[in-house]
Amino acid sequence: MIVRHVLQGGLPVQSAGDAGSSRAVIVIQEAFGVNDHIRSVAQRFADEGYYVVAPELFHRAGSPEVPYDQFPQAMEAIATLSAPGLTDDLLAARAFLDDAGFDAASTGMVGYCMGGSVTFYGATLGVVGAAVTFYGGGVEAGRFGLPSLLELAPGLRCAWLGLYGDQDQGIPVEQVERLRDAVVASGQATQIVRYAEAQHGFNCDARPANYNAEASRDAMARAFAWFAEHLRDRP
Repeated sequence: MIVRHVLQGGLPVQSAGDAGSSRAVIVIQEAFGVNDHIRSVAQRFADEGYYVVAPELFHRAGSPEVPYDQFPQAMEAIATLSAPGLTDDLLAARAFLDDAGFDAASTGMVGYCMGGSVTFYGATLGVVGAAVTFYGGGVEAGRFGLPSLLELAPGLRCAWLGLYGDQDQGIPVEQVERLRDAVVASGQATQIVRYAEAQHGFNCDARPANYNAEASRDAMARAFAWFAEHLRDRP
């Protein structure tokens, strides 16, 4: 069951799972808002035993859930994002989980599409113990007022897994490989997995033209395994 909370300061988050779980996950939305697909992702992590929160990063635009065929509307919502705003939102989600009894070491963060880029940034803030990026762009040129992933890479403060499709027209393989090299400087456990036949959004079964069932199954299994390995139970 999904429950919506509005935190002090105005950030809405949607939660799933048992607040008494031993570990938590912050799920970061795509460019289309915290929609049915993101809620289904949150539920999948809840079914794996995590307490899950999905912050509504578009709350400054009224938290729209944008149809997948309305990309101009998504761009309008994206335009309301900023580095200070994203930082505030990630710290607010962290504080919400602190209050629920989860520390950073017992919390993971996973993001999809634009959320994959935000998750990479979140992995530099010390707010989670492990992070997973699904096809996050902005590798060479920063987005949402954030530095590029290549610039952020040496500052990773937790284990990070990146999952990318070779057919992604917006994130060339060459950039993915540069990112693979760049994250080594962080000294954290890092891994990048590429899927030869997958394109951008390969995990989203709500977008049949993008969805790749085989890549999705493998990538989600790797995400679960990454958190199982790198997170610890809360105190």
